[in-house]
Amino acid sequence: MLDIVIQLVPRILVAVSYAALGFHFWNTRWRDRPASPLTTRQSGVERALIGIILTIHAALLYQDIFAEGGMRFSFALAVSLIHWLAALIYWLESFRSRMDGMQPLVLPLAALASILPWVFPQSHELTNARSTGFTLHFTAAMLAYSLFTLAALHAVFMSLTEAALHRRALTRRLASLPPLLTMEALLFRILQVAFGLLTLALASGMLFSEAIFGKPLTFSHKTVFAVISWLIFGVLLAGRHRWGWRGRKALHWTLAGFMTLFLAYVGSRFVVEILLGRT
Repeated sequence: MLDIVIQLVPRILVAVSYAALGFHFWNTRWRDRPASPLTTRQSGVERALIGIILTIHAALLYQDIFAEGGMRFSFALAVSLIHWLAALIYWLESFRSRMDGMQPLVLPLAALASILPWVFPQSHELTNARSTGFTLHFTAAMLAYSLFTLAALHAVFMSLTEAALHRRALTRRLASLPPLLTMEALLFRILQVAFGLLTLALASGMLFSEAIFGKPLTFSHKTVFAVISWLIFGVLLAGRHRWGWRGRKALHWTLAGFMTLFLAYVGSRFVVEILLGRT
């Protein structure tokens, strides 16, 4: 009983803290009140609080993934990692651009995601986890999946912002969001890093499959969908560099690549672990 309490308390603390900060940013940045300034800069205290919560969340993820000397993973851990990384990137970006208007969107999602590994504790132990090659391959793959998921969420946020601008309704929520050009620049920075990590993950998996996994390369549905996703994102980045693709075209290509990559891993793990109850 005591072990359960010790494990649960920090998770509740992280989830409640994320949610409380999300409400705080909604109340101070989005909520329309008489005589309130349209924009309010993010303070050092707010950044510090987010940084502390991110650190505790990271420690919980490390504890869950590298449990008992091995490596374990699951759909719930993947979702938690993705939203931790999203909150981390927006936190880091806030030191150079105005990101406080994004926090009411990101922090509540991080609150829900942080508690998922406790709600759905099913996880599977990763074979060959002691291999350095496997660890590098797995880390590159999961960071790539996480960053592409963040890119998809960010693209949706951009679309909502653009729609609000077209309605020409100047609200505190809209005024607190970063300029569209800033959001677009961040989107393509995320995509470039994610594409590099996905390239590393695919190349290491294909070239050193036997050394990493202990068997020759097999073209499973994961591999096929991952390669298709890599091609989609490669075309998008080439189109951005060569023809200046942006706006709705960039959004559609980003979401298409994300959905393909989702089917490669996260979707299949959700069906196996949550719907079928297997690990």
